[in-house]
Amino acid sequence: MSKAEASVRERITVNLTPKSVQALEALTGNTGDTKTDTINRALQLYEFLDRVTREGGKVYVQESESETLERVRFL
Repeated sequence: MSKAEASVRERITVNLTPKSVQALEALTGNTGDTKTDTINRALQLYEFLDRVTREGGKVYVQESESETLERVRFL
C-alpha cells in the first residue's frame, strides 16, 4: 500500500442491527480493540473472504471440539 493509499480516510455513519451491536460489543470486550478498529478488521476480513470465494477458493472452519472441517458458504 502506498503512502497516498494509507492516508485516505473516510468517515461514515452506520446503522447497526441489534445482532450486530451484540457482536461488536462481544468483540471489543474480547479483544480490547476499539469499535473503529473492530469494524475496520471486520471489513478487511470480509473483503478477503469475498475475494477468495469469488476466485474459486473455499473457506473452512473447525470448531475447537471437533475434528471435522466445515465449509463456510457466503450468501
